[in-house]
Amino acid sequence: MSTIFSFFVVLAELKYYHRYLNVYQIHMITKDLIISTAIKLFLSNGVKTITMDRLVKELHTSKRTIYLHFKDKTALLKACLETYHAKVRQENENIIKESSNAIEAMGYLHQHIVRRASLVNPSFFNDIIHYYPGMLSASYKQTDNFAHQQVVDLAEWGIRDGIFLKDLDVEVTVKTVLALLKLLKDNNLFPITAYSKERLTFGVMVPYMRGVCTPKGLEILEMQEELFRVSI
Repeated sequence: MSTIFSFFVVLAELKYYHRYLNVYQIHMITKDLIISTAIKLFLSNGVKTITMDRLVKELHTSKRTIYLHFKDKTALLKACLETYHAKVRQENENIIKESSNAIEAMGYLHQHIVRRASLVNPSFFNDIIHYYPGMLSASYKQTDNFAHQQVVDLAEWGIRDGIFLKDLDVEVTVKTVLALLKLLKDNNLFPITAYSKERLTFGVMVPYMRGVCTPKGLEILEMQEELFRVSI
């Protein structure tokens, strides 16, 4: 009788322990941890190939835990983009604050953008554009089109300091710079096997920068032009 009783006691304890582990696991797997893990997987592999099952396996958790925070993969991806853009925005702002002039800031930003792009699987953005139309632009707008505004601020800073031409059309210049940065990532137009990142970044950005600089700005650019020679 005591043996049977002991068996049921142990069984009850095991059930309680299992229930405790489930509750503990749910609390340990936070929303932020899910987002950060998903971002790493998406950036490395693209979005299409990463299923919720893969995320569950990576986190060593259950689907139930994931779905407590996100109703589906679309909701998770939206949260990931929001977090990713907020991180990029803050990194850019830190670079600008630590720079002594607009040219230096643009040089360091340029390095950061090119190197960050080299770490992202091209399928990441392609998958979002193809399978989740409108999500990328919507996420960018939610962060106040930060990249556009940051380049506007840099252009106006350079004009105030007498580095950029006084009659510079800021809006046209900003859109051109952003277009040039996007162009640098076009592997169809500039195959990696034929065009090194160093050749592209220096060959595209520096000539354009020379065209918008004053004599004072040209002197600064000459001293800091190596910032635009980015090698990966």
